[in-house]
Amino acid sequence: MHVATRSSPSPASSPSSQGGRQSWLDALRGIAALIVVFEHSLDALLPEIRGSISPWFDFGQYGVLVFFLVSGYVIPVSLERRGSVRGFWITRFFRLYPLWALAAAIGTVFAVIGVYSTLPARTSGQPWSATLAHLTMLQDLLQVPSVVNVFWTLSYEMAFYLLVTAMFVFGVHRASAGTSLTLAVCALVAGALVPAGWLTHALGASVVGIAAIVLLGGIAAVLSAKHDVRLHGAAVIAVLALVLLTFNSRVGAWQSLIILATMFGGTAIYRLERSPVAWARSRWMIGLVPVLSVAAAVLLGPGWGMSEAGQQAFKWSWSTAVVAAWLTFAAGLALRHRTVSPVLVWLGLASYSIYLLHPLVLQVIRRLTSDPSGIPLTTRLAWEVVFFTTVIGCAALSYRFVEKPAQRMGRRLARAASEPSYR
Repeated sequence: MHVATRSSPSPASSPSSQGGRQSWLDALRGIAALIVVFEHSLDALLPEIRGSISPWFDFGQYGVLVFFLVSGYVIPVSLERRGSVRGFWITRFFRLYPLWALAAAIGTVFAVIGVYSTLPARTSGQPWSATLAHLTMLQDLLQVPSVVNVFWTLSYEMAFYLLVTAMFVFGVHRASAGTSLTLAVCALVAGALVPAGWLTHALGASVVGIAAIVLLGGIAAVLSAKHDVRLHGAAVIAVLALVLLTFNSRVGAWQSLIILATMFGGTAIYRLERSPVAWARSRWMIGLVPVLSVAAAVLLGPGWGMSEAGQQAFKWSWSTAVVAAWLTFAAGLALRHRTVSPVLVWLGLASYSIYLLHPLVLQVIRRLTSDPSGIPLTTRLAWEVVFFTTVIGCAALSYRFVEKPAQRMGRRLARAASEPSYR
């Protein structure tokens, strides 16, 4: 699995847990993070599960979709409560980039010295273009392989932030249910008509530079003090996100748009939960999103030149992951007033560290264990324990010494740069 869950939904979307209402979200993040770690350990340590269960259920995709639902639930609301696009982007920058930079640096060094994997050909052959694509965090929508595989979900987090910001500036941010359903319908149409990576195939590597310029210009305009300039900037970043999702994603239009539909589905659930009238009127829209997500997989498939058996396995594993993720989120929502284990809460708070760092630890494990077929099951289970323990230990250190200080700085700068609310 290329999972890589965000995210966050990645876990990167996590605000600090405060009060019982947020604890269930932290618990979902914690569980999702551990499931993604488990998914990525299968090839190295538990190929039996990969061969028997993975064709029917994708653990990693399930964890990622839970992350995306949580992101959708919390991110737009955090922007609206803050009432400041400038403050929102400052806090997002310090939430995402410091730990991302650390993981990217370690991942690059590991690839150069060949701890386990090597740098992708596109990255080593065009280092400046690949670096620029990574700095935008849109590399998965720019046909640039991620230097750390799990970075792919951050591209969808970034696209979501761009669309949420644009909707906030234009004052249509409450149209979450309609947005979610529209994206899901567009996924079916675009997925049938648009080949994956069409822009890059047509324009080449110049897409990276164009996207970076448009992104920086659009965000600068959105942060302007002038209302008309903000509106133009919002239109620019919204168009950029939708064009890249539809015409240039690595996984194809239908899957990219379904991911965004899922995130806006999380937002819609937040709004409907607080409005009985809206719930009665719009719940059918949200109910259709997972249905269309499964339909897109069944009708359109992966489209990656897989064998017939591989395509069937993808359709099953994607579909069951979608259903399980939505049911898991619904269960968390239903049980949100229950007391949540402090361990799960902490795992949720540290989930971004767990998510970004575990592929690096896994590279070391894979270098040490080599071929799992020659290792007894009991020994591999012991390595699994070592893997999880090391990941959680590294995450505890990075959460304490990288994430928390960066988040505090982001909050201070956001307060200093606060602006009047606008819609």
